[in-house]
Amino acid sequence: MRFLFKTDYEDDIKLFPHSGYVVTYGILIALLLIAPYVLSSYLMSQLVFVCIYATVGVALLILTGFTGQASLGHAAFLAIGAYTAAYLQKYNVPFPVYFLAAGALTGVIGALVGFPALRLTGIYLVIATISFALIVEEVLARWESVTNGNEGMRVKTLSLLGVTVPRDSPAFYYLCLAVLVLTIIGTLNLLRSPTGRAFVAIRDSETAARSMGVNVALYKVKSFAISAAITGLAGVLFAHKLSFISPEMFTLQLSIEFIIVILIGGAFSLHGAVLGAIFIVMIDPFLTYLKDDMPGIIAGITATFGASPATAGNVQSKVAAFASLNGLKGAIYGIIIVLFVLFEPLGLYGRWLKIKLFFQLFPLYKRATFKRQKIYVKSERNR
Repeated sequence: MRFLFKTDYEDDIKLFPHSGYVVTYGILIALLLIAPYVLSSYLMSQLVFVCIYATVGVALLILTGFTGQASLGHAAFLAIGAYTAAYLQKYNVPFPVYFLAAGALTGVIGALVGFPALRLTGIYLVIATISFALIVEEVLARWESVTNGNEGMRVKTLSLLGVTVPRDSPAFYYLCLAVLVLTIIGTLNLLRSPTGRAFVAIRDSETAARSMGVNVALYKVKSFAISAAITGLAGVLFAHKLSFISPEMFTLQLSIEFIIVILIGGAFSLHGAVLGAIFIVMIDPFLTYLKDDMPGIIAGITATFGASPATAGNVQSKVAAFASLNGLKGAIYGIIIVLFVLFEPLGLYGRWLKIKLFFQLFPLYKRATFKRQKIYVKSERNR
């Protein structure tokens, strides 16, 4: 067991609490750097989406997890970043310029959304962000002179410093990984700063934050702007990865996926954003497996237990029909949300902390160790 004795304020705000973190993250980064040379192109493509979703997850954590402001409109911010990149590409604007421009524009729009949302909390703020997402989706479909409407827009291959970076190349993966790592480091430093501590104070209690002199309105708008800006940067990478964008790609379901990312991973941990992104990206491969391979496997098991070929074929057709049902993905999302809210509000990272603490304190571990955090999450509406 490792005991950390903090003797001054600098110890409390260290980026890495002890040398073990440096070693662990160093090994992780090394594994991620060699991934393109040992994994298939399909898995690399999934890793790119994990990086993009995790970046959006970190952005949403700043707003929801650390400031306590709910949002179901981040698909709209992702769309604004993606369309900004696609539009500026038509005028041969270099990648660094439109990448930063997309972040800046999305950040400004996020701040504008934050102002009218100052008087809203809870479900009313969620409704407001949903309305914003629907408005953006409708604007993208109707503003044909800029967005090409429902026909969508082609996104050219990324060119960085005169070098073409195809969407399936290791270079593009490294770019997405670099953006994610810089986003995480930047967010960690933000949370260690007075601004980040003000965010957390607002999340815990707005009344207490005001009594300590925190300008709640200003910091709420800052949180919206920072979160939206990071999401806009991810939108640029998202557009380049897909090479084609259209309004129906940025629906409410995508915003729900982002919420599930932080819900599954853990609403108060940057590690959770990455874990949640991995989980959510693997849903589509799972559905493909369920549709293409599972019916045959279940039919084979049925035949093994003595079922006739006709019965086995009937079972296979029924399983295939179930796996092809419309809305199955949404049903899976709903089940995941309910299970995590009921049984693990702290997400996958919270479960990992419990497992780690169990082995650290064994045999003195008590099940009530995390009871306070659980009660806080469940009763948050009463604060």
